[in-house]
Amino acid sequence: MASILRVNTLTDASSNNSTAMSTINQGTAKSWCRWESVGSVSVGDSFNHASITDNATGDQSLTVTNAFANVQYAHSGTAGLGAQSLINISQQQDVFNATTTAARYETTYVNGTAYDCSSINISLHGDLA
Repeated sequence: MASILRVNTLTDASSNNSTAMSTINQGTAKSWCRWESVGSVSVGDSFNHASITDNATGDQSLTVTNAFANVQYAHSGTAGLGAQSLINISQQQDVFNATTTAARYETTYVNGTAYDCSSINISLHGDLA
C-alpha cells in the first residue's frame, strides 16, 4: 500500500537549515538528459525525457515526457568532444521555437561550425503543467 508524507518544511536532525517544500519543488531540475551525437545519437541517462531526434550534424531536438506549464522554462547545458573544450551549446530559440514539450539544441565549434559531440548535457528548470 502506498503512503503519502505531507510536510511544509524539511529540516535537519538539529532543527537547523530548514527548507520549505516549495523551494525544493521549484529548485529541482524537471528534466535532464546526457547524450552523444557522434555517429548515431544515443542517450546515456535521462530524467523526464521521452525522445531525441538527430536533425543534422550538431543539431538535436529533445522531447520531455511531462510538459512544462509554459515555454519560459530555463535551459542550461554543456558539450564536449574528448580533449576539445571549445564546444558551444545553444538552445535554438530564434530559429525553432521551443514548445512546452520540446526544444532544439545546436553544438558548434568556437568558429561556428556545427559539431557532433561525445558528451552533451542539458538540464531544464521550470514549472510542470
